[in-house]
Amino acid sequence: MVFDSSPQALPPDTADESRLVIQARAGHRLAREELAARYRRPAYLLALQIVGNQDDALDIAQDSMLRFFEHLGRFRPEHAIRPWLFSIVRNRARDLWRRRATRPSESLEGRSDLSGQLTHPALDPEQQASRRERERQVWDAIGAMSPNHREILVLRDFHDLAYSEIAEVLQIPVGTVMSRLHAARAALGRLVKEGTDNG
Repeated sequence: MVFDSSPQALPPDTADESRLVIQARAGHRLAREELAARYRRPAYLLALQIVGNQDDALDIAQDSMLRFFEHLGRFRPEHAIRPWLFSIVRNRARDLWRRRATRPSESLEGRSDLSGQLTHPALDPEQQASRRERERQVWDAIGAMSPNHREILVLRDFHDLAYSEIAEVLQIPVGTVMSRLHAARAALGRLVKEGTDNG
């Protein structure tokens, strides 16, 4: 499975997703290919944001997509795909940590897969340089966060999941999502400030 570097498209609507899921479950090859094309990159980016290592992220994303299709018969077509798929990605990442008895420690700084998502083409070169430096500080700070803070932050602020969808992915109440996200954003602000003060 190849992971391209093109910008992520806006999430498709649920009705369109439902149609594709129903067709894929019925054995339609093109529907399966369309689902794979839409969701392999978000799966890879989430894995990269969680584990901070490109090779591990590729393995996790590929394994997650295989499991996604293996268990497609269990999926309820009226539900959104991303929370279900992201739950698989998160579980595979945690399985990796358990096997290695480690947590992510590699900085996300300088990851072309991530920084390319955030560059604004309308900015002039000086603004671009300033924005890239700010992004470097943010991704470096995210890489230093605890796994719980890192994953909730990227699910909300990068992948734009609703609180209810994050609750589904993380298997926690919505109230916990809100309080944990607040704590994660505060932690991120402190880490970015410390990085700026020390830089």
